[in-house]
Amino acid sequence: MGRESESTPALARSSRLSWPVRYGGALLAVAVGACFWLLSSLIHRDPFAVFILGVIFTARFLGFGPAVFGTALSVATIDYLAFEPRFSLAMAGADMARLLIFVVISLLAASLARQRSQAEVLADQTLEEMAAIVESSDDAIYSATREGVITSWNHGAEELYGYRAEEILGQSVLLTAPPERAHETRSNLANLARGASVESYQTERRRKDGSLVSVLLSISPLRNRKGAVVGASAIVRDISKQLRAEEALRRNEKLATAGRLTAAIAHEINNPLEAVTNLLYLARQDPARADQHLEMAEREVLRVADIAQQALGFVRDVSDARPLNVSSTLDEVLQLYTVKITTKKIATKKEFDKSCEISGFAGELRQLFSNLIVNAVDAMQAGGCLRLRVCRAQEHSGHRRAGVRVIFADNGSGISDADRNRIFEPFFTTKKDSGTGLGLWLSEGIVHKHGGRITVRSCTRPGRSGTVFSVFLPRTMALRA
Repeated sequence: MGRESESTPALARSSRLSWPVRYGGALLAVAVGACFWLLSSLIHRDPFAVFILGVIFTARFLGFGPAVFGTALSVATIDYLAFEPRFSLAMAGADMARLLIFVVISLLAASLARQRSQAEVLADQTLEEMAAIVESSDDAIYSATREGVITSWNHGAEELYGYRAEEILGQSVLLTAPPERAHETRSNLANLARGASVESYQTERRRKDGSLVSVLLSISPLRNRKGAVVGASAIVRDISKQLRAEEALRRNEKLATAGRLTAAIAHEINNPLEAVTNLLYLARQDPARADQHLEMAEREVLRVADIAQQALGFVRDVSDARPLNVSSTLDEVLQLYTVKITTKKIATKKEFDKSCEISGFAGELRQLFSNLIVNAVDAMQAGGCLRLRVCRAQEHSGHRRAGVRVIFADNGSGISDADRNRIFEPFFTTKKDSGTGLGLWLSEGIVHKHGGRITVRSCTRPGRSGTVFSVFLPRTMALRA
């Protein structure tokens, strides 16, 4: 990698020379060969060697046409200077054979030299094109030695980091890493020295002014012709705008989720508040049983407080993962939609293993469960059935980690094959005007954040339609960079 070369080899420019120069050069090469042959007693014994060198030189730097022209001139010169009688075919058979062999070898050498020249020209052009692509790339692209000394630096790197090429060349790559991530860079260099590539991952890098920028970094080893690792090349992409946009989408969807919960929470709170009002009235009217009525009113108030606490779980952010019971968390979310489920006369079947615990973010898992429950309820007609299951499980593939599997199964309308391939894309929705198209996209992001996996199976055939979402959450979170 590096800046585009400012010069090209002479062979790359041979095609641009005018024909008088090229053919004149062939004539000059033959003349020089003749002079060497006449002046050197050693070469005088065998004129073919010096003339074939002239042909190869001509083919190498002037082209195939001048080489053929040089071969013809060489044959005439050898016939005139070396064989008697001059310019006559009446020469010895051995001399004629040697002359024919010279012609064949000269043309073959000229052809090989031409092919090599063309290959080198093509290689030079490819290198120039690659250098231009690297230089014009918006991504930061640079290379470094095995020790981490920067050896090339494109324009994209100048824009991202703020260092000009002349400032950074010869400096250590540690200059681009925040001090707290220096160990990460050293680890990457150690892996590259062993010949391993570093898969793309999200990290932070430091600009010249000291500010940090979120980037997607990928690093590959550079090898010489023998296959030995001599350095590394890195491609760095600024993803700070993308991350800000995704965070804005997450916040908007969280607000949308809170909005959908408002009606359910209002219904849930109205019932105990109405009960409290009635109980307080009865306590005033029947002093003898006032303590009993007040005790019942206190339980209803605690129920309101519990509902409010659950609602706060959707908007409260925590910085660290904490132990939580998956069954209890899912049951709390399900209670918020009791009115909606009851109104549609949907039967709910629960199979909860109460001992299933993981380490995670309770608020985000509530949002995940809320999205999947709402989608299932919306997909079903009145009288449908929603099955929820929480059980211990092992990952189906990969490291076979232990964890918890949560199943959401409905007998709704199902999802078509075409839609099923897109349901996790942002802004894709099958609910037309009532959906944001962000729920499942963010749900998948929450699952991945916890190091888990979400899959879906669905059928749209009449009588057998329905959808099953399966969420695997590892017991211990594996936060992704």
